Amino acid sequence: MSKIESQIEPIKLPKTSESDQLKRIRHTTSHVMAMAVQKLFPKAQVTIGPWTETGFYYDFDSPDPFTEKDLKAIKKEMIKIINKKLPIIREEVTREEAQKRITALNEPYKLEILAGIHEPITLYHLGDQWWDLCAGPHVENTQELNPQAIELESVAGAYWRGDENKAQLQRIYGTAWETPEQLTEYKRRKEEALKRDHRKLGKELGLFVFADVVGPGLPMWTPKGTIIRTVLEDFLKKEQNKRGYLSVVSPHIARVDLFKVSGHWQKYKDDMFPMMADDQASADLEQGFVLKPMNCPFHIQIYKNELRSYRDLPMRLAEFGTVYRYEQSGELGGLTRVRGFTVDDSHLFVTPEQLDEEFLSVVDLILSVFKSLQLKNFKARLSFRDPESDKYIGSPDAWDKAENAIRRAVSHLGMEYFEAPGEAAFYGPKLDFIFHDALEREWQLGTVQVDYNLPERFDLEYVGEDGNRKRPVMIHRAPFGSLERLIGILIEEYAGDFPIWLSPVQIRLLAVSDDFLPYTKEVASQMLLQGIRAEVDTSGERLGKMIRNAEKQKIPIMAVIGEKEKEAQTLSIRTRAEGDLGVISVDDVINRLITAISTHEKF
Repeated sequence: MSKIESQIEPIKLPKTSESDQLKRIRHTTSHVMAMAVQKLFPKAQVTIGPWTETGFYYDFDSPDPFTEKDLKAIKKEMIKIINKKLPIIREEVTREEAQKRITALNEPYKLEILAGIHEPITLYHLGDQWWDLCAGPHVENTQELNPQAIELESVAGAYWRGDENKAQLQRIYGTAWETPEQLTEYKRRKEEALKRDHRKLGKELGLFVFADVVGPGLPMWTPKGTIIRTVLEDFLKKEQNKRGYLSVVSPHIARVDLFKVSGHWQKYKDDMFPMMADDQASADLEQGFVLKPMNCPFHIQIYKNELRSYRDLPMRLAEFGTVYRYEQSGELGGLTRVRGFTVDDSHLFVTPEQLDEEFLSVVDLILSVFKSLQLKNFKARLSFRDPESDKYIGSPDAWDKAENAIRRAVSHLGMEYFEAPGEAAFYGPKLDFIFHDALEREWQLGTVQVDYNLPERFDLEYVGEDGNRKRPVMIHRAPFGSLERLIGILIEEYAGDFPIWLSPVQIRLLAVSDDFLPYTKEVASQMLLQGIRAEVDTSGERLGKMIRNAEKQKIPIMAVIGEKEKEAQTLSIRTRAEGDLGVISVDDVINRLITAISTHEKF
């Protein structure tokens, strides 16, 4: 790298929530877009137009579908509006005045929005030419917007209020930045994201499939994809066994009553699949079964099956349990948002005195998992309750104790963290690990939760050292989170180039001609006996084509076998990471592979 290149700072792309100026720019640009749409399509009615973390969108009810050609026309009209240097004027009005003006415009969606707005009611005008209900903020004049830093990206369908039983709208997505350079970098990252898209790579690498006849959000794993899942599960089970975890298995359904006690039915019902009842009378009485959205109530029942002593604690129950969430079809996305997924769930039942030590031990496990997965760019989020919200269960005292335990842990570890009020689970606060991927996108992976409330609701007890009945504390933890989401994230982070220990095929053996296939298969058999995932290319293609095919399928190591290799019992090794490594003995290749797999390192 030259001195000049080393001095070039990477272009930062802050999220909207991190930049007041971007918030103003994007909010204003969305209004400019809506004004342009209504100038070009007078029958289009506007609904909502919020900013997103990377841009903005506006939903429209229009009799005609918008096309890519329309987006270009809308962008041209937006530039004309911006160049008019229109002042952005804030006006505060009474509810009656707002209703009068909206009715005059014949905008029924705005009337519905108005009904849900609390005072003060504000309108924002673009000069004297267009206005909308809005709380702001905005720039002071359209001349502050840079047309060369604005892009209209796509059109998608959306339901009004996100309800599939309501009107279908058209959503125009856009992005806006302070500088053209930021827009260029954003577009570059988007293009790279398309190349890394786990849905695309998953299909090309043959890892998983979706089928309409099965249903949206329900992935099926191929043999290669199943290898990745199994390796991840075996890896974590091994680490858990070292730390005294006990494996359990729970059913996929349960009575509604179980989730009424836990509070999931009251707080989480809309995200659960509908209840299965024997008849309408049972349904009316809410007597039936549901697919489980969480594993914790089952583990609680295993704990509660017998009276525990303080000598039995901590008790660490672990399960790779599949749960089901009734996600809206429009919110599903490959493996990262599905309706059935497997959680590396564990619930620890501890005495209050054991809480801090066990919490730290869980964090240590999570950090070791991240190290093995080569995930380094993450931060800690303390997901606490919002005292103003009524979505949480339990007493303020229980919440304070749980939140303080998490604060003590991150303080002891010296971790950088930020607090996020309102992000807690309804039964307890969490320490979440937020991972930044290769494209600076954020994903939540590992999580640890402290819970005083479910032990109270289920009346859990243990016999203390003094012989009295006492209440345990629960720790909920999942280093992977959803296996499906984790694998989707890993596919994109690695761009399909899995490290050797995770790769479905670790080495492919290539015979230069069919004459050497028998020996090549013998070598593969030796490797398979050592637990190495080796396969032989039996396609009969020319060597160059076999190498290209292996590269395309992102196999980490290729071994070429010809006359010289057979006679000397060697392999000509080529890796995706480092290219040609030359001739290495079969025994050395096997030993190096075993070491790389067991240590999670390179070959």
